[in-house]
Amino acid sequence: MGNVKPADVLLVEDNEDDVFIATKSLEKQKLHINLHVVNDGVEAMEYLHKVGPYADAVRPDLILLDLNMPRMDGRQVLEKLKSDENLRAIPVVVLTTSEAEEDIAKSYCLYANCYITKPVALISLQK
Repeated sequence: MGNVKPADVLLVEDNEDDVFIATKSLEKQKLHINLHVVNDGVEAMEYLHKVGPYADAVRPDLILLDLNMPRMDGRQVLEKLKSDENLRAIPVVVLTTSEAEEDIAKSYCLYANCYITKPVALISLQK
């Protein structure tokens, strides 16, 4: 694994506890990744467009996206991301507590690659 470049993963999550759990779960899996964390959709778009404090941000290989966040929610991020010619190819996994069929359908209509509800995901990730 010495020559393998670590995957850059962007976690877009406003809940500190969920960030902690996701970080520890990913560490436990010993995945070869660089995890970058932003706290809401506005920061996610700044990161992806390399604005302000994110001027040196690396393009993520994968985005883990919460839906329910302040300022700009995950649905809005997904819509902006997938309508941007330069960003639309980045795979997005929606990682959220919402089990609402409307949220699931809307996420896939906005071209999410996967939809996982947090309780199941976090228990699975910790095993």
